[in-house]
Amino acid sequence: MGVVGVLTAGGDCPGLNAVIRGVVCRAEERGWDVVGIKDGWEGLMHDRTVALDRESVRGILGRGGTILGTSRMDPYVHGEGLATCAPTLSRNGIDKVIVVGGDGTLRSAMRLGEEGLGVVGVPKTIDNDIAGTDITFGFATAVQIATDAIDRLATTAEAHNRVIVVEVMGRTKGWIATYAGIAGGADFVLAPEYDYDIDDVVETIRSRHRSGHRYSIVVVGEGVKPPEGYGTDPIRKDAFGFERLGGVAYQVAASIEDHTNFETRVSVLGHIQRGGTPVASDRVLATRLGVSAADFAVDGMTNVMAAVQGTEIVAIPLATACEEVKSVPESLYNTARTFFG
Repeated sequence: MGVVGVLTAGGDCPGLNAVIRGVVCRAEERGWDVVGIKDGWEGLMHDRTVALDRESVRGILGRGGTILGTSRMDPYVHGEGLATCAPTLSRNGIDKVIVVGGDGTLRSAMRLGEEGLGVVGVPKTIDNDIAGTDITFGFATAVQIATDAIDRLATTAEAHNRVIVVEVMGRTKGWIATYAGIAGGADFVLAPEYDYDIDDVVETIRSRHRSGHRYSIVVVGEGVKPPEGYGTDPIRKDAFGFERLGGVAYQVAASIEDHTNFETRVSVLGHIQRGGTPVASDRVLATRLGVSAADFAVDGMTNVMAAVQGTEIVAIPLATACEEVKSVPESLYNTARTFFG
């Protein structure tokens, strides 16, 4: 038997605790001990750990956040890779590490795997942009939160005859914007991977007003480029040196208002999309991914990721997951386009 470590790194995401619970219960069932690594890579670099067993993960299934904590510290940006993590692995007798994270975290996990660490990845991001997996846990919850917000904003927009620009998360890809835009009946959706002409947005809004619909909802992914002539805010970085996004909706709104003279307001959903209780589908998906990751680790697999393909959870090479960032397919975005106006 052996010891498996589990850590959650990068941005938090609804369903992380369900993954931890799945890992712990399946590993224990198969005779392995589990060590929780606190605060993501930071805990692995600085030996902050806690023993986990079935009793310690009772009641966490529906909780948001992560009982292990997380951070954006990276073993290659802020350390010397495996050499920095090795003392923690040795002191805790850890044979394998299950890494729950997004594309950046999984790339670091792959590099550690190439250096000889036994790693199993679990794809985690509300952005749903990890290659090799049909869906990531946390996405459904984020879309539901964004859709609920759009529904509420539409009623106040209608009451005041306003345009409201709703900014949702999506650093480089517009999965949340596209899904929430379709589900919420948005009148225009701007996704980072698709160029747009602000004149098209403006004409759509004018057309709605001419036909008697004196309000509009525009959904914008946070990674969208601002309209030409409206500049960008200075680049802001977090405590670990990574770029922070957010606020492009204000530039889009200013452009719309300048071109139409229609009162335009902004709602930036931000971290509301990450917080709180995961929806049922995310609880189930996260649980299945955690259980499968534990099986992969115990069965001796390494440098793989637990991926959703169809209705099954399968092991794929981490390299496959890290090859690219998964874009919204044009066919899906065209579905959203059908309802612009």
